[in-house]
Amino acid sequence: MREIYPPTLAAAQARIAAFRPATYARTRNAINGAVSGLSPYITHGFVSLADVLAGVAARHELEVQHKFVYELGWRAYFRRVWQQRGDGILRSFHDGPLSDAAYATELPTDIRNACTGVPAIDEAVRALYATGMMHNHARMWLASYVVHLRKVHWRCGADWLYGHLLDGDLASNHLSWQWVAGTASHKPYLFNAENVARYAPAPWHSPGSVIDASYESLDRLARRPTSAPAGAAQEPQVMEPPPRVDPPRDVDTAAPDPALVNGRDVWLVHPWNLGELPALPPDTQVLGVFAAEFHRAWPWSERRWRFVGARMAALTPHRWYGDAATLGAALAGARRVRSVDEPHLAPWLACWAECVAAPALFPPVAGRCDSFSQWWARSSRGLQSAADLLAVNEVPAW
Repeated sequence: MREIYPPTLAAAQARIAAFRPATYARTRNAINGAVSGLSPYITHGFVSLADVLAGVAARHELEVQHKFVYELGWRAYFRRVWQQRGDGILRSFHDGPLSDAAYATELPTDIRNACTGVPAIDEAVRALYATGMMHNHARMWLASYVVHLRKVHWRCGADWLYGHLLDGDLASNHLSWQWVAGTASHKPYLFNAENVARYAPAPWHSPGSVIDASYESLDRLARRPTSAPAGAAQEPQVMEPPPRVDPPRDVDTAAPDPALVNGRDVWLVHPWNLGELPALPPDTQVLGVFAAEFHRAWPWSERRWRFVGARMAALTPHRWYGDAATLGAALAGARRVRSVDEPHLAPWLACWAECVAAPALFPPVAGRCDSFSQWWARSSRGLQSAADLLAVNEVPAW
Protein backbone atom coordinates (compact mmCIF):
# COMPACT_ATOMS: atom_id res chain seq x y z
CA MET A 1 0.00 0.00 0.00
CA ARG A 2 1.33 3.44 -0.91
CA GLU A 3 2.38 5.46 2.11
CA ILE A 4 0.40 8.71 2.39
CA TYR A 5 3.34 10.48 4.00
CA PRO A 6 6.56 9.22 2.39
CA PRO A 7 9.49 9.91 4.76
CA THR A 8 11.50 11.96 2.26
CA LEU A 9 12.48 15.58 1.87
CA ALA A 10 11.22 15.41 -1.71
CA ALA A 11 7.75 14.49 -0.46
CA ALA A 12 7.69 17.50 1.85
CA GLN A 13 8.86 19.80 -0.93
CA ALA A 14 6.23 18.39 -3.29
CA ARG A 15 3.50 19.17 -0.77
CA ILE A 16 4.79 22.72 -0.44
CA ALA A 17 4.82 23.13 -4.22
CA ALA A 18 1.28 21.73 -4.56
CA PHE A 19 -0.23 23.80 -1.76
CA ARG A 20 -2.97 26.26 -2.74
CA PRO A 21 -3.47 28.83 0.03
CA ALA A 22 -6.75 30.21 -1.35
CA THR A 23 -8.33 26.75 -1.40
CA TYR A 24 -6.91 26.04 2.04
CA ALA A 25 -8.45 29.19 3.50
CA ARG A 26 -11.84 28.31 2.00
CA THR A 27 -11.97 24.60 2.91
CA ARG A 28 -9.57 23.98 5.80
CA ASN A 29 -12.29 23.28 8.37
CA ALA A 30 -13.79 20.47 6.30
CA ILE A 31 -12.58 16.94 7.05
CA ASN A 32 -11.97 16.51 3.31
CA GLY A 33 -10.64 20.04 2.91
CA ALA A 34 -7.43 21.12 1.19
CA VAL A 35 -5.06 21.01 4.16
CA SER A 36 -1.33 21.05 3.53
CA GLY A 37 -0.42 17.67 5.05
CA LEU A 38 2.91 19.20 6.07
CA SER A 39 2.72 18.80 9.83
CA PRO A 40 4.66 15.49 10.10
CA TYR A 41 7.46 17.03 8.06
CA ILE A 42 7.48 20.20 10.17
CA THR A 43 7.37 18.31 13.45
CA HIS A 44 10.36 16.18 12.51
CA GLY A 45 12.38 19.00 10.98
CA PHE A 46 12.37 17.87 7.37
CA VAL A 47 11.36 21.48 6.75
CA SER A 48 11.04 24.50 9.02
CA LEU A 49 8.15 26.95 9.25
CA ALA A 50 10.35 29.39 7.33
CA ASP A 51 11.01 26.81 4.59
CA VAL A 52 7.28 26.21 4.25
CA LEU A 53 6.31 29.85 4.01
CA ALA A 54 9.19 30.67 1.65
CA GLY A 55 8.14 27.83 -0.65
CA VAL A 56 4.48 28.84 -0.67
CA ALA A 57 5.23 32.58 -0.99
CA ALA A 58 7.45 31.90 -4.01
CA ARG A 59 4.33 30.74 -5.87
CA HIS A 60 1.50 32.69 -4.21
CA GLU A 61 1.29 36.24 -2.96
CA LEU A 62 0.32 36.13 0.71
CA GLU A 63 -0.52 38.77 3.27
CA VAL A 64 0.76 38.24 6.79
CA GLN A 65 -2.85 38.04 7.95
CA HIS A 66 -3.63 35.12 5.63
CA LYS A 67 -5.14 32.16 7.44
CA PHE A 68 -2.23 29.89 6.51
CA VAL A 69 0.36 32.26 8.00
CA TYR A 70 -1.86 32.58 11.06
CA GLU A 71 -1.83 28.79 11.50
CA LEU A 72 1.95 28.69 11.22
CA GLY A 73 1.85 31.28 13.97
CA TRP A 74 -0.09 28.97 16.27
CA ARG A 75 2.68 26.37 16.05
CA ALA A 76 5.33 29.01 16.80
CA TYR A 77 3.24 30.39 19.67
CA PHE A 78 2.78 26.97 21.27
CA ARG A 79 6.55 26.45 21.09
CA ARG A 80 7.05 29.81 22.80
CA VAL A 81 4.69 28.81 25.62
CA TRP A 82 6.59 25.53 26.01
CA GLN A 83 9.90 27.37 26.12
CA GLN A 84 8.58 29.65 28.87
CA ARG A 85 6.65 27.12 30.96
CA GLY A 86 8.62 23.92 30.35
CA ASP A 87 6.86 20.88 31.82
CA GLY A 88 4.18 23.25 33.08
CA ILE A 89 2.36 22.70 29.78
CA LEU A 90 1.63 19.17 31.01
CA ARG A 91 -0.46 20.56 33.88
CA SER A 92 -3.66 22.59 33.78
CA PHE A 93 -2.96 26.31 33.73
CA HIS A 94 -6.20 26.84 35.65
CA ASP A 95 -9.47 25.00 36.27
CA GLY A 96 -11.77 24.38 33.35
CA PRO A 97 -15.54 23.98 33.74
CA LEU A 98 -14.75 21.63 36.65
CA SER A 99 -11.72 21.11 38.85
CA ASP A 100 -9.08 18.60 37.74
CA ALA A 101 -10.22 16.16 40.43
CA ALA A 102 -13.65 15.84 38.79
CA TYR A 103 -12.24 14.06 35.73
CA ALA A 104 -11.30 10.41 35.27
CA THR A 105 -7.67 9.56 34.52
CA GLU A 106 -8.15 6.55 32.28
CA LEU A 107 -9.38 6.71 28.68
CA PRO A 108 -12.36 4.38 28.22
CA THR A 109 -11.88 1.31 26.04
CA ASP A 110 -14.77 2.20 23.74
CA ILE A 111 -12.97 5.42 22.74
CA ARG A 112 -9.69 3.59 22.19
CA ASN A 113 -11.42 0.96 20.07
CA ALA A 114 -13.61 3.34 18.05
CA CYS A 115 -16.91 1.91 19.27
CA THR A 116 -18.51 4.77 21.21
CA GLY A 117 -21.60 4.83 19.01
CA VAL A 118 -20.84 8.47 18.06
CA PRO A 119 -19.82 8.21 14.40
CA ALA A 120 -17.82 11.45 14.42
CA ILE A 121 -15.59 10.12 17.19
CA ASP A 122 -15.31 6.58 15.91
CA GLU A 123 -14.45 7.69 12.37
CA ALA A 124 -11.79 10.05 13.71
CA VAL A 125 -10.13 7.26 15.72
CA ARG A 126 -10.28 4.83 12.77
CA ALA A 127 -8.61 7.42 10.55
CA LEU A 128 -5.93 7.95 13.21
CA TYR A 129 -5.05 4.25 13.32
CA ALA A 130 -5.16 3.91 9.53
CA THR A 131 -2.98 6.90 8.68
CA GLY A 132 -1.26 8.18 11.81
CA MET A 133 -3.01 11.51 11.29
CA MET A 134 -6.22 13.25 12.29
CA HIS A 135 -7.71 16.40 10.82
CA ASN A 136 -7.41 19.36 13.19
CA HIS A 137 -11.18 19.82 13.37
CA ALA A 138 -11.57 16.15 14.26
CA ARG A 139 -8.92 16.54 16.98
CA MET A 140 -11.01 19.31 18.52
CA TRP A 141 -14.18 17.22 18.34
CA LEU A 142 -12.42 14.24 19.90
CA ALA A 143 -10.91 16.30 22.73
CA SER A 144 -14.22 18.01 23.45
CA TYR A 145 -16.06 14.68 23.56
CA VAL A 146 -13.42 13.05 25.80
CA VAL A 147 -13.23 15.92 28.30
CA HIS A 148 -16.67 17.53 28.39
CA LEU A 149 -18.98 14.59 27.72
CA ARG A 150 -17.01 11.60 29.00
CA LYS A 151 -15.39 13.56 31.85
CA VAL A 152 -11.86 12.26 31.20
CA HIS A 153 -8.98 14.57 32.13
CA TRP A 154 -7.47 16.34 29.12
CA ARG A 155 -3.96 15.11 29.97
CA CYS A 156 -5.08 11.49 29.68
CA GLY A 157 -6.54 12.10 26.23
CA ALA A 158 -3.59 14.21 25.08
CA ASP A 159 -1.04 11.58 26.12
CA TRP A 160 -2.98 8.86 24.31
CA LEU A 161 -3.36 10.86 21.09
CA TYR A 162 0.32 11.84 21.08
CA GLY A 163 1.27 8.15 21.07
CA HIS A 164 -0.49 7.58 17.76
CA LEU A 165 0.11 10.80 15.84
CA LEU A 166 2.71 10.95 13.10
CA ASP A 167 2.99 14.70 13.72
CA GLY A 168 2.76 14.57 17.50
CA ASP A 169 4.37 17.65 19.04
CA LEU A 170 4.08 18.00 22.80
CA ALA A 171 3.49 21.75 22.64
CA SER A 172 0.90 21.76 19.85
CA ASN A 173 -0.86 18.60 21.02
CA HIS A 174 -1.07 19.22 24.75
CA LEU A 175 -1.74 22.95 24.56
CA SER A 176 -4.50 22.32 22.01
CA TRP A 177 -6.11 19.86 24.43
CA GLN A 178 -5.82 22.47 27.17
CA TRP A 179 -7.48 25.04 24.91
CA VAL A 180 -10.41 22.68 24.22
CA ALA A 181 -10.63 21.70 27.90
CA GLY A 182 -10.87 25.33 28.95
CA THR A 183 -7.77 25.09 31.16
CA ALA A 184 -5.74 27.39 28.89
CA SER A 185 -8.64 29.42 27.52
CA HIS A 186 -11.62 31.35 28.85
CA LYS A 187 -14.28 28.78 27.99
CA PRO A 188 -14.55 25.15 26.90
CA TYR A 189 -14.70 24.29 23.22
CA LEU A 190 -17.96 22.52 22.39
CA PHE A 191 -19.34 20.99 19.21
CA ASN A 192 -22.52 19.23 18.20
CA ALA A 193 -23.98 17.01 15.49
CA GLU A 194 -24.95 20.03 13.40
CA ASN A 195 -21.32 21.17 13.34
CA VAL A 196 -20.20 17.69 12.29
CA ALA A 197 -22.79 17.57 9.50
CA ARG A 198 -21.52 20.90 8.18
CA TYR A 199 -17.86 19.93 7.95
CA ALA A 200 -17.65 16.13 7.71
CA PRO A 201 -18.73 13.51 5.14
CA ALA A 202 -21.88 11.46 5.67
CA PRO A 203 -20.30 8.50 7.55
CA TRP A 204 -19.28 10.95 10.30
CA HIS A 205 -22.76 12.41 10.81
CA SER A 206 -24.08 11.71 14.29
CA PRO A 207 -27.86 12.24 14.53
CA GLY A 208 -29.50 10.76 17.61
CA SER A 209 -26.18 10.51 19.49
CA VAL A 210 -25.15 12.27 22.68
CA ILE A 211 -23.75 15.18 20.62
CA ASP A 212 -27.09 15.75 18.86
CA ALA A 213 -28.01 18.56 21.23
CA SER A 214 -27.95 22.32 21.52
CA TYR A 215 -24.83 24.17 22.60
CA GLU A 216 -26.67 25.33 25.70
CA SER A 217 -27.39 21.78 26.84
CA LEU A 218 -23.86 20.66 25.97
CA ASP A 219 -22.47 23.52 28.03
CA ARG A 220 -24.59 22.40 30.98
CA LEU A 221 -23.28 18.85 30.56
CA ALA A 222 -19.69 20.14 30.49
CA ARG A 223 -20.24 21.81 33.86
CA ARG A 224 -21.98 18.84 35.46
CA PRO A 225 -19.61 16.42 37.27
CA THR A 226 -21.18 13.27 35.87
CA SER A 227 -20.43 11.21 32.77
CA ALA A 228 -22.67 11.17 29.73
CA PRO A 229 -23.77 7.76 28.45
CA ALA A 230 -21.17 6.06 26.30
CA GLY A 231 -23.69 5.09 23.64
CA ALA A 232 -24.20 1.71 22.05
CA ALA A 233 -21.05 -0.07 20.92
CA GLN A 234 -20.81 -0.43 17.18
CA GLU A 235 -19.27 -3.35 15.30
CA PRO A 236 -16.72 -4.00 14.07
CA GLN A 237 -14.51 -2.81 16.87
CA VAL A 238 -11.09 -1.43 15.95
CA MET A 239 -8.40 -2.69 18.26
CA GLU A 240 -5.88 -0.06 19.30
CA PRO A 241 -2.36 -0.67 17.93
CA PRO A 242 -0.09 -0.29 20.97
CA PRO A 243 2.66 2.35 20.79
CA ARG A 244 6.16 1.12 21.53
CA VAL A 245 9.04 2.43 23.60
CA ASP A 246 11.76 0.93 21.41
CA PRO A 247 12.26 0.80 17.64
CA PRO A 248 10.66 -1.99 15.61
CA ARG A 249 13.12 -4.58 14.33
CA ASP A 250 13.13 -3.08 10.84
CA VAL A 251 14.22 0.33 12.21
CA ASP A 252 17.90 -0.47 12.41
CA THR A 253 19.70 1.01 15.42
CA ALA A 254 22.80 0.01 17.40
CA ALA A 255 24.06 0.46 20.92
CA PRO A 256 26.31 3.51 21.43
CA ASP A 257 29.90 2.81 20.33
CA PRO A 258 32.56 5.31 21.48
CA ALA A 259 35.05 4.08 18.85
CA LEU A 260 32.86 5.55 16.11
CA VAL A 261 33.30 9.13 17.33
CA ASN A 262 36.53 9.26 19.31
CA GLY A 263 38.62 12.27 18.29
CA ARG A 264 36.18 13.32 15.57
CA ASP A 265 33.78 16.17 14.90
CA VAL A 266 30.20 14.91 15.23
CA TRP A 267 26.92 16.27 13.90
CA LEU A 268 24.00 14.78 15.84
CA VAL A 269 20.82 14.06 13.95
CA HIS A 270 17.84 13.53 16.23
CA PRO A 271 14.17 12.84 15.42
CA TRP A 272 13.35 16.57 15.23
CA ASN A 273 16.12 17.75 12.88
CA LEU A 274 15.73 15.54 9.84
CA GLY A 275 16.22 18.21 7.18
CA GLU A 276 19.14 18.70 4.85
CA LEU A 277 22.52 18.45 6.55
CA PRO A 278 24.37 21.74 7.00
CA ALA A 279 27.80 22.39 5.50
CA LEU A 280 30.10 20.35 7.72
CA PRO A 281 33.89 20.16 8.08
CA PRO A 282 35.53 17.24 6.29
CA ASP A 283 35.52 13.95 8.16
CA THR A 284 32.59 14.99 10.36
CA GLN A 285 30.73 11.94 11.63
CA VAL A 286 26.99 12.30 11.13
CA LEU A 287 25.26 10.31 13.86
CA GLY A 288 21.59 9.68 14.58
CA VAL A 289 20.44 9.29 18.18
CA PHE A 290 17.28 8.15 19.97
CA ALA A 291 17.08 8.82 23.73
CA ALA A 292 15.49 5.84 25.47
CA GLU A 293 14.22 7.98 28.38
CA PHE A 294 12.13 10.06 26.02
CA HIS A 295 10.52 7.07 24.37
CA ARG A 296 9.81 5.38 27.68
CA ALA A 297 7.89 8.49 28.69
CA TRP A 298 6.34 9.07 25.26
CA PRO A 299 5.99 5.84 23.23
CA TRP A 300 5.45 6.12 19.46
CA SER A 301 3.37 4.12 17.03
CA GLU A 302 5.25 1.74 14.76
CA ARG A 303 4.26 3.97 11.84
CA ARG A 304 6.02 6.93 13.42
CA TRP A 305 9.11 4.92 14.30
CA ARG A 306 9.38 3.86 10.66
CA PHE A 307 8.73 7.38 9.34
CA VAL A 308 11.52 8.84 11.47
CA GLY A 309 13.80 5.81 11.10
CA ALA A 310 13.65 5.83 7.31
CA ARG A 311 14.52 9.51 7.05
CA MET A 312 17.31 9.21 9.61
CA ALA A 313 18.75 6.26 7.68
CA ALA A 314 18.83 8.44 4.55
CA LEU A 315 20.97 10.96 6.45
CA THR A 316 23.39 8.59 8.18
CA PRO A 317 24.16 4.85 8.36
CA HIS A 318 24.97 5.24 12.07
CA ARG A 319 22.02 5.41 14.45
CA TRP A 320 22.19 4.83 18.19
CA TYR A 321 19.42 3.95 20.61
CA GLY A 322 20.30 4.13 24.29
CA ASP A 323 19.76 5.84 27.61
CA ALA A 324 21.00 9.39 27.99
CA ALA A 325 23.94 8.56 30.27
CA THR A 326 25.25 5.90 27.89
CA LEU A 327 24.85 8.19 24.89
CA GLY A 328 26.64 10.99 26.72
CA ALA A 329 29.51 8.73 27.78
CA ALA A 330 29.95 7.44 24.22
CA LEU A 331 30.04 10.98 22.84
CA ALA A 332 32.48 12.25 25.46
CA GLY A 333 35.52 11.22 23.43
CA ALA A 334 34.49 13.22 20.35
CA ARG A 335 36.50 16.32 19.50
CA ARG A 336 33.35 18.39 19.07
CA VAL A 337 29.64 17.54 19.01
CA ARG A 338 27.04 19.85 17.50
CA SER A 339 23.29 19.62 16.86
CA VAL A 340 20.07 21.61 16.56
CA ASP A 341 18.33 22.59 19.80
CA GLU A 342 15.07 20.82 20.52
CA PRO A 343 12.74 21.03 23.56
CA HIS A 344 11.68 17.38 23.24
CA LEU A 345 15.27 16.54 24.23
CA ALA A 346 15.77 19.43 26.63
CA PRO A 347 16.92 17.32 29.62
CA TRP A 348 19.80 15.75 27.66
CA LEU A 349 20.75 17.37 24.37
CA ALA A 350 22.70 20.30 25.78
CA CYS A 351 24.75 17.82 27.86
CA TRP A 352 25.81 16.00 24.68
CA ALA A 353 26.30 18.78 22.17
CA GLU A 354 26.72 22.45 21.34
CA CYS A 355 23.28 23.38 20.06
CA VAL A 356 22.31 25.93 17.45
CA ALA A 357 18.79 27.33 17.41
CA ALA A 358 16.30 25.93 14.93
CA PRO A 359 15.45 28.38 12.11
CA ALA A 360 12.89 30.98 13.20
CA LEU A 361 10.09 32.45 11.12
CA PHE A 362 8.53 34.99 13.46
CA PRO A 363 10.43 37.83 15.15
CA PRO A 364 11.25 37.48 18.85
CA VAL A 365 8.66 39.07 21.12
CA ALA A 366 9.83 40.54 24.40
CA GLY A 367 7.80 40.20 27.56
CA ARG A 368 4.96 37.95 28.53
CA CYS A 369 2.07 37.14 26.19
CA ASP A 370 -0.90 35.54 27.94
CA SER A 371 -2.79 34.74 24.74
CA PHE A 372 -2.16 33.93 21.12
CA SER A 373 -3.90 37.11 19.99
CA GLN A 374 -1.55 39.21 22.12
CA TRP A 375 1.51 37.40 20.77
CA TRP A 376 0.23 37.59 17.19
CA ALA A 377 -0.37 41.33 17.40
CA ARG A 378 3.20 41.88 18.56
CA SER A 379 4.90 39.41 16.23
CA SER A 380 3.11 40.65 13.09
CA ARG A 381 3.19 44.37 13.92
CA GLY A 382 4.32 46.45 10.95
CA LEU A 383 4.43 43.48 8.58
CA GLN A 384 2.18 43.42 5.54
CA SER A 385 3.22 40.48 3.40
CA ALA A 386 4.75 37.04 3.78
CA ALA A 387 7.84 38.51 2.15
CA ASP A 388 8.05 41.07 4.96
CA LEU A 389 7.86 38.30 7.53
CA LEU A 390 10.50 36.19 5.79
CA ALA A 391 12.81 39.20 5.65
CA VAL A 392 12.78 39.56 9.44
CA ASN A 393 15.10 36.55 9.81
CA GLU A 394 16.53 36.79 6.28
CA VAL A 395 14.97 33.56 5.08
CA PRO A 396 16.13 32.94 1.49
CA ALA A 397 13.52 32.62 -1.25
CA TRP A 398 13.04 29.29 -2.96
